[in-house]
Amino acid sequence: MLPIERQQKIKELLSKHHYMKISDLSEELGVSEMTIHRDLKPLINDGAVLKTFGGVSIAQDANEHTPATKDCVFCSRTINDRLAYRLILTNNRIETACCAHCGLLRHRQLGDEVVQAICPDFFRQTTLSAQLAFYVMDASVEIGCCHPQVLTFERSKDAEKFVKGFGGTIYHFSDAEEAIFQKMNGHGGCSGSHH
Repeated sequence: MLPIERQQKIKELLSKHHYMKISDLSEELGVSEMTIHRDLKPLINDGAVLKTFGGVSIAQDANEHTPATKDCVFCSRTINDRLAYRLILTNNRIETACCAHCGLLRHRQLGDEVVQAICPDFFRQTTLSAQLAFYVMDASVEIGCCHPQVLTFERSKDAEKFVKGFGGTIYHFSDAEEAIFQKMNGHGGCSGSHH
């Protein structure tokens, strides 16, 4: 099978399963994991496939079978990929929230249904595991999404520098999930739905 044929097969498999581990793709296509990584590189560069922690998922836009490709699963705001928080669920579904604010609230709602969650580093625009991110809340900078704003950082020193300049508080994942829930309970709902 030629690389181009394998890439097409990878897209078909991801359209069906939404998320797969590299090892599963390797087994399914009968090639090494290194070959799968090489085949994935152009698909990731084209935006057809997203690299996730431990595997890959189909990019939302490339999969017409996912109904809410443009709107946040939590507040229905239009999704800006620069802030998007993606939840990969047990049944191979992927849900996308417009930002970490809605992502954390939805993550808390779904609980054990979430296999993996990914979000972007606010500075570097790399993708990281939501469980390993540092969350900054209540900063003075305006990003144009839901309030209270929640920004995600891969490195604690980046979050600390950001807070030094723009204020706010840094949280780890479980503390951030609880903090946003408490803040929203006091305000009675997601302000993202009030455009």
